[in-house]
Amino acid sequence: MSAQWIFGYGSLIWRPDFEYQSKEKAYIRGWQRRFWQASPDHRGTETSPGRVVTLVASTDTDCWGTAYKIDGDTAPAVLSKLDRREQAGYVQVRTTLYVDGIGPVEDVLVYVADRDDENYLGDTPIENIAEVISRSHGPSGSNRDYLSKLAKALKYYDIEDPHVEQLNLLVNLKLV
Repeated sequence: MSAQWIFGYGSLIWRPDFEYQSKEKAYIRGWQRRFWQASPDHRGTETSPGRVVTLVASTDTDCWGTAYKIDGDTAPAVLSKLDRREQAGYVQVRTTLYVDGIGPVEDVLVYVADRDDENYLGDTPIENIAEVISRSHGPSGSNRDYLSKLAKALKYYDIEDPHVEQLNLLVNLKLV
């Protein structure tokens, strides 16, 4: 199997938890990051789901994150691990990735929410999302911690994301 590229836009930015050959700041076109996915298994529970990010189609928008190049020999094991990690309503999508100095890379794997899955919550007032994040906790830790680590990772890579920034501000200022 040839090398496989994987695009991370949420926790994969700061916690890939798999071996990779290289890691690059990159973007995909036509998508935006949103906290529109319920998390009944990581940042919440089945009875009180938290919120995690997914990608939403958006014309003329680029979503920045990190791209991981996976060795072809280890790709099946990495993908199997990611399938278990992204099990609560995520599906694999193939897209084109843009990396400075490399150019477009075709057939890149990204996990996005299945809009027909019960865990896809869709557009919700940001204050309501912030309230859920501020109180939710699951087996992988607090939802607040997930948001904070994502905001810090985006800042580290000099990636602006108004949705994440506004949520982080609301949760940290305890305005909800």
